[in-house]
Amino acid sequence: MTAHTKTLIRGARLLGGEPQDVLIDGETVAAVGTGLDAEGARVIEAGGLVLLPGLVDLHTHLREPGREDSETVLTGTRAAAAGGYTAVHAMANTFPVADTAGVVEQVWRLGKESGYCDVQPIGAVTVGLEGKHLAELGAMHDSAANVRVFSDDGKCVDDAVIMRRALEYVKAFDGVVAQHAQEPRLTEGAQMNEGVVSAELGLGGWPAVAEESVIARDVLLAAHVGSRVHICHLSTAGSVEIVRWAKSKGWNVTAEVTPHHLLLTDELVRTYNPVYKVNPPLRTEADVLALRAALADGTIDCVATDHAPHPHEDKDCEWPAAAMGMVGLETALSVVQQTMVDTGLLDWAGVADRMSSRPAAISGIAGQGRPVAAGEPANLTLVDPDYRGDVDPAGFASRSRNTPYEGRELPGRVTHTFLRGRATVVDGKLA
Repeated sequence: MTAHTKTLIRGARLLGGEPQDVLIDGETVAAVGTGLDAEGARVIEAGGLVLLPGLVDLHTHLREPGREDSETVLTGTRAAAAGGYTAVHAMANTFPVADTAGVVEQVWRLGKESGYCDVQPIGAVTVGLEGKHLAELGAMHDSAANVRVFSDDGKCVDDAVIMRRALEYVKAFDGVVAQHAQEPRLTEGAQMNEGVVSAELGLGGWPAVAEESVIARDVLLAAHVGSRVHICHLSTAGSVEIVRWAKSKGWNVTAEVTPHHLLLTDELVRTYNPVYKVNPPLRTEADVLALRAALADGTIDCVATDHAPHPHEDKDCEWPAAAMGMVGLETALSVVQQTMVDTGLLDWAGVADRMSSRPAAISGIAGQGRPVAAGEPANLTLVDPDYRGDVDPAGFASRSRNTPYEGRELPGRVTHTFLRGRATVVDGKLA
């Protein structure tokens, strides 16, 4: 990676607005304006490019420790940098589970060593993700990793008493419980969204109510406790309405949506291609449109990738045996451009809000999601919005290739990423 130096980004459209120059000096933004002095600085001619704050992902599976055949902290953070991210939050469903201070500190230190983006571990809510006993929430918060977000993602905290206790515990340090909303008994044997397509294909259905009922319970619990709950990968129109209602009450509820739930529908399952098998499942076109509208109006706070890498043998098999999940770090911004920017639902300032400042605020991660302004950390992403190209997973930095977009044309390309002034991506390639 390129060492710290003075860099002048000349003529970039800051948040999609008028062209401006941005001078980076060391780890910080030194100046923003027009006609800035380039003496002694490396110059990036950025005419036509959009400059955003570095992206922040609230929901990344880095797989290390335990499933390094899928991903490692190093390969996952390289993929993140390639996608314009300067910070990711690593989910706890590793082997061993990140349910102790020792494991979260290990992940945090591996992130420091990788150097491609900040890695903020997410701690498990329950021991071993088993839903029976609270994990060491306080010890993980007090560790060097300073964990503030806790999730059993991959599994639902379905016991209401355990969920209440977790919300009460994290309230003491303004933490947040991030819920994978899936009522387990309603989704036994589920293979895809329950609806017309599942009926025609004869595949077990994952009904929308299995998500919506858990969200309804948890927003009520959060209100009762006076604590914070975050809804992972919200996927149905009904879930949107519950979150909207909770927010209208002034309750401290936030929610995320994945790029694939903004673009893809359950009609793709007709191909029986396991690359489209994901949890929660791809939903209907009506759900997709509701999710886009909710992201646009702020009901859904942010975009999170749910980057879920799997080795070839876990996805290239018959549908019922295939693992659930998709990689997403390297395509997320392109999908958001296609579904939200190119449709007029969000401008680039809105993208910066939903993909940088809001996720950073939810987790409280330091130095990320900050405005592009003098004195702020130089965590920056340059994007070519006019680029169009087919997705080729062979060029991914991720160790896994399970993308649903192979061969699909997507807009936009990250040309440069800066982590505290250091270039991690230059001219579209890892530095």
